[in-house]
Order: sequence, then C-alpha cells, then structure tokens
Amino acid sequence: MKLKLLHLIETLRSTYWFIPTIMAVLAGVGAVLLVQVDRFLSARFVDQLGWIYSGGPEGARAMLSVVAGSVIGTAGVTFSITIAALSLASTQLGPRILYNFMRDTGNQFVLGTFIATFVFCVLVLRTIRGADESGRFVPAISITLGLALGLLSMGVLIYFIHHVAVSIQAPNVVAVIGRDLADEVEREFAPENGIPPEKRTPGLPDEFDRDAAVVESTADGYVQALDENALVEIARRADLLLVIERRPGKFVPEGMPLVRAWPAERMNLGWESDIRSRFVLGWQRTSEQDVEFAADQLSEVAIRALSPAINDPFTAMGCLDWLGAALCRAAHGRTPDPVRVDDEGRVRVVYRHPITFSGLADAAFVQIRQFGARSPSVMLRMLEVITTVIRSTRGDRDEIQVLLEHAETIRRAALDNAEEPRDRHDIEERYQTLLRAAGVMLGEVAQA
Repeated sequence: MKLKLLHLIETLRSTYWFIPTIMAVLAGVGAVLLVQVDRFLSARFVDQLGWIYSGGPEGARAMLSVVAGSVIGTAGVTFSITIAALSLASTQLGPRILYNFMRDTGNQFVLGTFIATFVFCVLVLRTIRGADESGRFVPAISITLGLALGLLSMGVLIYFIHHVAVSIQAPNVVAVIGRDLADEVEREFAPENGIPPEKRTPGLPDEFDRDAAVVESTADGYVQALDENALVEIARRADLLLVIERRPGKFVPEGMPLVRAWPAERMNLGWESDIRSRFVLGWQRTSEQDVEFAADQLSEVAIRALSPAINDPFTAMGCLDWLGAALCRAAHGRTPDPVRVDDEGRVRVVYRHPITFSGLADAAFVQIRQFGARSPSVMLRMLEVITTVIRSTRGDRDEIQVLLEHAETIRRAALDNAEEPRDRHDIEERYQTLLRAAGVMLGEVAQA
C-alpha cells in the first residue's frame, strides 16, 4: 500500500491538472466560507476598515467580472505559451525531457492561481444582490480578496513569463536533469548501501535457474517501482529466496519473468499474486527508482545537440560535465548491494542485474561516443571528464579499469575520425594525462 501511495504521489506530481484542481477546490470552499463571514459582519464594522471595498452592488459586479474575465483569458495565454515551450523543448532536447517540464511545480501553481482566482470571483459574483433584488447584499471582504487575487495573478503572470524563458534554455534543462541524477546517485551509492568488492556477486544454488518457480508479468511495460521491504517480508514468511529479474527502468513483456523463487515447492498462487502486486508497471520510464533514467536523458540531449540539424557541441559538453559529476559521486560512494537480507541476516532477495558503476558509466559515455566521434572537442571533453572521475575513485581497481576501457575506446574512435594533426595530437595528450592520473591512483592503492 505504501508503494502504491508513493507511486501515485509521484504520478500526480507529473500532471498539469492535480495542483490546479486542488487550488480551484480550495478557492471554491474559501469563497463559500468568506461569503458567510460577510453575512455575519455588520456593514458598520466593514466601513471601519478603510481598505475594504465600500462600493455598491453594480460596481462590485463590474469589478469581479473584469477580474474573472481577465484571469481566464490569461490562463488561455498561459496554456498556449506552455504548449509552445513544450513543443520547442521536445524538438530540440528530446520528447523524454517533457517529463521534467510536466513535473515543474512552478508552472502548475501558475495555472492553479489563474483558475482559483476565476472560480473564487465567479462564486462570489453570484451572491451579490442589489436594492431591487431580494435583500441588498455586497460581500465586501470577499470582493476585496477577489481584487487581491486578480493583482496576484498579474504578478504570477510576470513570474511565469520569466520562468518559462529561463527553463527552456538548454544549460538550465541540463543542470536540472544533472541535479536529479546526482541526487539519485548519492541515494543509490550511499556508503551504507555498499558492500566489499569480493561480495558483489552473490552465489545462487547451481540448480536455481532450472528448478526455481517463475513469477511472470501479466502486462507489457516498464518496471517503474518495486517494494523491496515487502518482497523481503514475503520471502521470510514463505521461507523463499527471490531473484528479481527486472529492476526499475527495465522493460518486461507480458509472460516474461519478473521474479524467480526458490525452492519452487514452497510457492503457491497466493504468494505469486502477492509478489506480483509489489511491482508497478507503466508505459514509460520514470525517475522514481531508476538511477540511470536521468543519465539516459542527458545522453539524449547530448546526442540531439550533436545532430547535423542542431550542431551544438557546447550543450553536449555540458551534458558530459554533469554526467561526470554524477560519476564522481558514485566513485566516492559504494556500489549498491544486490542482496537484501531479513532481520536474521538470511539472504531473501537478490537483484539479477543490479545497479553498478560500470552500468552507470556505460549510460554516460557509450551513446555520446557513438554519435560524437566526429567532434574532436566533444571527445576531448569526454577524456577530460573521465580523468576527473578517475581521480575520484579512491583507487578502486574495478572502477578505474572500467574507465580505462571507455577511455581507450574513445581514443580509438576519436583518432579514426580526426583529420587534422593538431586534433590527433590533442587527443593523444589528453589520453596520456588520463593514463598518468590512473597510474597515480593505482600507485596510491599499492602503497596503502
């Protein structure tokens, strides 16, 4: 239940309707309550407050009508600007970047402010009564608040125009994704989640793959989230060993295994259904539990920037800088433990394909190298980034070896496509600097 709730909250964060709907409902409730307050307060008391509206019913109707009409028209303009910004971002930065724009709470609150102001003014407007109607009534406090909301809406519009103009700039988009990636890496590669290198590959019974019971997916989709603690508890109660075949971020076709359980004779339909319910599947990847999602987003921005239609190597180099910063954080931390144990220390859950430093490095460099091999400046920056990451590895031989393999591949691709002797010289120079940095880090480990 907790997993479903957290996933629902994450889903609602990436919608444009949830926050505006909440704000509109609150505005409606506030209008009804404030009108009742106006009914109980005497006109004399209201007149003593100089800043409260003191005009007649016709003026009140005209004022609220202007405010309501203005904000609903502004909401339409805001929607048009948002669509234009999303179209521009999708074309230049990639359709998957829209996920970040949809999660922008600033834009959601702007739209919610306009709609809430309109709802408030309309509901207050219907309560105004003139002298020729059944009892003269002018809700002065409510009208004043409606005017204040109209002025607030104009301020929000100014903020929105500035916010959109800033948020669609490529460096800012890259920085936002880079910060999200850094936060996810710090969470996954935290020292308390790490294990010694010699224990990173847990052993399974020799007959596991042959005899284990299979919990199959009942739908096609990406694994967006799973409840580790619940799976450990299920495995403890049923005395099972569960191997997760698809971690968050991976696609699973219908009928393919989500989990393998061993020994098979302890499984039943109840346990199988309970295990399957701990996985959340969706049509697209999300950043909820997928640490490589943001890295793939940055790679996509870099690849599009390197396309002949855009030809923007500076954006690609900015993506590499943020990818390098995330890898530095991963190198400072520890590789996440693929094993989950119960309170008694018994292994209950194992990830078949866990998150690793190697996998994160592949997501950061492989595709950019493939599409950027003809840009010497991008390849040089990639070697510089790897050099920086090597100096952050604390001398971990496995991590340094992964980075050296990427560096050698980048060097070969760059030299094969570099036509100018000066470019080839710079590539070799950067590569030698990288090797010296690796040698220093490995030497420090040997001395220790």
